[in-house]
Amino acid sequence: MDGVDKYDLLSDLAKRRGYFWPSFEIYGGVSGYLDLGPLGTRLKRRIEDLWLQLFVQQHRFVVVSNPVITPEQVFAASGHLESFKDLMTTCGNCGRHFKADLAVSEAMPGRTDIAIEAMTPGQVDSFVKENNIRCPECGGQLGTTEYFSTMFKTNIGPYGDVIGYGRPEAAQGMFTDFKRVYDATREKLPIGIAQIGTVMRNEISPRQGPIRLREFTIMEMEIFFDPSEPRCPFLDRVKNVELSLLSAKTREAGNNDVDLVMTEEAVRNGQISNEWLAYFMAVSTNFARCLGIPHEKQRFEEKMASERAHYSTQTYDHQILLDRWGWVEIAGHAYRTDFDLTAHMKHSGVDLSIFKSFSEPIERRAVVVIPQESKLGPILREKTRAIVDEIAQRNPEEVRKAFDTNGYLEIRGFKLQPDQVRFEERNTRESGKHVVPHVVEPSYGAERLVYSALEYAYTRVDDRVILRLPRSLAPMQIMVFPLMPKDGLDETAMQLVDTLVLHKFDVEYDESGTIGRRYARADEIGVPLTVTVDYQTKNEGTVTLRDRDTWAQVRNDLRTIPELARGFLAGQLSFTQLGTPVETKLEK
Repeated sequence: MDGVDKYDLLSDLAKRRGYFWPSFEIYGGVSGYLDLGPLGTRLKRRIEDLWLQLFVQQHRFVVVSNPVITPEQVFAASGHLESFKDLMTTCGNCGRHFKADLAVSEAMPGRTDIAIEAMTPGQVDSFVKENNIRCPECGGQLGTTEYFSTMFKTNIGPYGDVIGYGRPEAAQGMFTDFKRVYDATREKLPIGIAQIGTVMRNEISPRQGPIRLREFTIMEMEIFFDPSEPRCPFLDRVKNVELSLLSAKTREAGNNDVDLVMTEEAVRNGQISNEWLAYFMAVSTNFARCLGIPHEKQRFEEKMASERAHYSTQTYDHQILLDRWGWVEIAGHAYRTDFDLTAHMKHSGVDLSIFKSFSEPIERRAVVVIPQESKLGPILREKTRAIVDEIAQRNPEEVRKAFDTNGYLEIRGFKLQPDQVRFEERNTRESGKHVVPHVVEPSYGAERLVYSALEYAYTRVDDRVILRLPRSLAPMQIMVFPLMPKDGLDETAMQLVDTLVLHKFDVEYDESGTIGRRYARADEIGVPLTVTVDYQTKNEGTVTLRDRDTWAQVRNDLRTIPELARGFLAGQLSFTQLGTPVETKLEK
């Protein structure tokens, strides 16, 4: 397909066959929104299930669900109100708005050393002028750059007195839920908390179809671990998985040379900062392979310090090569340290640390904070006990620092004054210590994965389109055809469909057109296996099975189809193991 835009071909197929199309199409559509059709919805579900299996279930981690609309104070604490914004430039000729970095990257492709996100609006304006960057759409002159918040703002309740935002990531709900989940899962680290759900980003100018959306499904997980025990117990499973790493240093030098390095070695030599980050990057490599994306079309690009999100100390974007857009991010892998939990502790006044017991108690001389209950009781009344208990758990040095910096210590909305506590040196017997866990985060956009899997599956044989999706992902798993819709063949075929439905297969019946046309339709929507009921079925009880990818055919007993199909779709049986070969002419 040299010289042919695969995105256009795939978009046409997706609309005709029910994978995806622009939202609100009858009203002209709105950029950045996408509808998934019947097949697209099923494909997305299979990708989500695969992600849950590889990232969550095999590690015995857990899943939660949080609201999409989130109170303002959550994002004030997390830093999103301050940091979740993009540099926007506007064309003085056509009036269209663009992300400044995308306008520059389109004008100067391949320049990995340019970090537009790290510039001020004035610096962007100077760069655009010096390099004569023009409007990507009409070639007009770009205007003044400004910041644009990419979070959707709304009001909660009828009076608008509570401000909320559509969440741009699912992570914050998992951070605010951390202690609840930790308590409910028998208080053990490490723990992974995952979530699949809707997020919203008010993108400035989304012009990449399914790749850049204003509303999409995120598949995100936070792995909480003790920073004093950072070892990942699963690393041996992937230690010899080869990663293609494009380091920040290499990018800053202005080239795109990747290092091919084994996962374990990448941790040992410091290219990846910790074992958990490296482990899930290796899992991500295998995950992409399961979507049909070969290893040589994958790489991990390390973000430069100026490009990283405010919460990250190291981030690698998992990128794949797409036909129209080149290297595109399908996942972000970030080491968030204790940034989020510490921020929420500070803003909420709630202790989100965990208590780690020592094998044996330790005795030492230490300064402790003693609340003055005689002064606090008349003020706090019924809240006294909860506040007093929390004061006693606070680090004395942190309490002193708060008094020195602010003149008070805020706990659960109450401003504790210096004269309401006293510091005393005592012999203490410590049975453990409080730890704020560190976090590694793998994060994926589901719709990008749907498109990526479809692009890599899209193939042509002469004038025929074959969607060679991995068998386990195929949204329609089996199609059943009667050779002719008469003489009872259609009834037998429908009985087989009913049987397969009872066995929980996604199956469809088709009697329209010639058998050749039906095979072609099945290939185009990616059905791995078709079953044809013919006159031999009436005599012998056997049916013909056909393989989408090779067009080979075999015959076997009608009653064995559910068991055979299950093994074939799971990759446990090859097609030649499904029955006795049938000689056929090569399809055209």
